[in-house]
Amino acid sequence: MHVFVTGASGWIGSHTVDDLLAAGHTVTGLARSDASAAALQAKGAAVLRGDLDDLDTIRRGAAEAEGVLHLANKHDWANAAATNASERGAVEAIAEALVGSDRPFVLASGVAGLAQGRPSNESDPNPFVGPDSMRGGSENRGFDFVDQGVRTIAARFSPTTHGIGDHGFIKVIADAARERGVSGYVGEGTNSWAAVHVTDAARLVRLGLEQAPAGSRLHAVAETAIPTRAIAEAIGEGLGLPVTSIDPADAVAHFGFIGQFFGMEMSATSDETRKLLGWEPTGPGLLEDIAAGAYFDVRVA
Repeated sequence: MHVFVTGASGWIGSHTVDDLLAAGHTVTGLARSDASAAALQAKGAAVLRGDLDDLDTIRRGAAEAEGVLHLANKHDWANAAATNASERGAVEAIAEALVGSDRPFVLASGVAGLAQGRPSNESDPNPFVGPDSMRGGSENRGFDFVDQGVRTIAARFSPTTHGIGDHGFIKVIADAARERGVSGYVGEGTNSWAAVHVTDAARLVRLGLEQAPAGSRLHAVAETAIPTRAIAEAIGEGLGLPVTSIDPADAVAHFGFIGQFFGMEMSATSDETRKLLGWEPTGPGLLEDIAAGAYFDVRVA
């Protein structure tokens, strides 16, 4: 299959491109910079130059492909409105290019906010609808095109897709611990996060592209619920720092933007995904990666 990938040089995207190529697919990756383009070409992928706001280019990439993976996001936490608008626009551009084709379109989503008081599952509808909602309501917007002949599939990622080289949420939390001299958790630290190793997430995306029917919600979740206090303790042990509770009112001041999320319950299961795709995670767990020093090497900062 010839696959068009946005976010192809990003954290999850780069591993997904590797997995696609190893499985015999061909890849065209959207590249914003010379460095991203060179990295993709070195792997044997083709390059389409552009960014998430270049909708004509995104439409062309989608139209010329047999399947599309949308893994890019601006992640501009200081301008959420622009990030959400860009995300929604890209999803609409891709879906419009695929109308009537029955070609697969896997879009990145998340497990945050799907359920209250329990781990979320694949049956939980995404509550974010409309351009002003989280991610611009992109999951539900993508599903709007199922009845128009687009095989839309949502890949809902854990709050941490971890591994050596990860610059995501756990890296930010570890950096805050280093800067503050303490490894913190919010409140009692009993809220939990789901987690998945990046190589397992990449394989899930590829399997979803190959196998999942239209309207599928896939959970990239290997570990259902890791208490945030346990995450803080692992970081504290790795850095040789004391571990302490941070008052929820002080979370953003202590952690930065991630303080909005570190106190949230973001646990999830993946039982239905595993049954549907025959997917079984094999990578190390989050606490194993932290213990192995994945977030402490300053050369990776």
